[in-house]
Amino acid sequence: MKNLESLKKELPELEKKLKKYREVLLANLVMLGEIPSPTFKEQNRIKFILNRFDEAGLTDSSMDGGGNGIGVLSGKTGDKAILLNAHADTIFSEKTDHTMQVSEDTITGPGVADNSLGLATLATLPYILEDLGIELDSDLVLLCGAKSLGRGNLEGIRFFLENNTMKISSAICIEGIQLGRLSYSSLGMLRGEITCSVPESYDWSRFGDASAILTLNEIINKLNDMRLPRRPRTSIVMGSISGGTSFNTIARDATLGFEVRSESQEVVENAGNTINDIVMEVSSRTGDRVELDIFAKRTPGGIPYAHPLTNCARSVMESLDIEPRLAPSISELSALIDENIPALTLGITKGESTFKTNETIEIEPIYKGLAQLIGTIIAADGGYCE
Repeated sequence: MKNLESLKKELPELEKKLKKYREVLLANLVMLGEIPSPTFKEQNRIKFILNRFDEAGLTDSSMDGGGNGIGVLSGKTGDKAILLNAHADTIFSEKTDHTMQVSEDTITGPGVADNSLGLATLATLPYILEDLGIELDSDLVLLCGAKSLGRGNLEGIRFFLENNTMKISSAICIEGIQLGRLSYSSLGMLRGEITCSVPESYDWSRFGDASAILTLNEIINKLNDMRLPRRPRTSIVMGSISGGTSFNTIARDATLGFEVRSESQEVVENAGNTINDIVMEVSSRTGDRVELDIFAKRTPGGIPYAHPLTNCARSVMESLDIEPRLAPSISELSALIDENIPALTLGITKGESTFKTNETIEIEPIYKGLAQLIGTIIAADGGYCE
């Protein structure tokens, strides 16, 4: 393409052309989706993708020391590299039934949106680019990131970035949903668990005087009473709670999973200190063992709204009639921001029931999402995003 405007004119036609790759894309998606890939156990899924990379003739197709799968589609000059990343892990255990249910319009199954579709996009993209005759000057680095979610704490992509020797000019993180997602900044965040345990010495003949759940409830009340600023925007998400074994037995253990998010790193740190004080106070007063475990953190940052990479992505979306959904991220994007690499997160299609075993994506919008991704890659390759 001679310039960005001529590229934008070509994208609606590209969307139509991409429909002929339905079968190969969905085949990759179903096969990937049916391979269990909980955090720290992504090897089988990554091996499958590496086989796809080998079939496509990618150079340096390998698994690195961090467990990531990497393939490089060599460009004509290779003076710079564009990184495409999709995380390989899901929140579902190996015991979950990973059968994908395919209909004419949708695909349903655990992790199909987060992030089997992102991985299938990586696996299929080299074939699509070759078949369409799209040649890039830049190297295209395809990264299947391991250990991203939960306690993985972006370990995979951080390892790659710390050991990478290629000159990465820009990066795109690929998520299955939602189409229109445009994330260019990261929130500050800390993620952890608060665990309450009733001591062994508790007199169980007493009538309901102690319970790990009651202690945890007291902590939750204190968390709700924390004064959080409206500006910078800040929130505490209490995302999971578990404890006890039956209706008629006092709960001996209980756990709360939470996340603090803010536009300010100082606010995040202060909230973390306050939560630690709450845990120590309740533990001291009740005699229960209450422990705080912080296992993931993010630093706020990102590129400006007016950055050329963001402008290119919005122009591409406009040409495809995609309404941008601007929202900060706490995913792999934050690791790229920490390394001062201009980066975005894009979604491929529409979906629902995220994080449930009946997670569902729509097939038809995928072609628009792929055209959006390829258009942004071509614009970055042409130097319009720098």
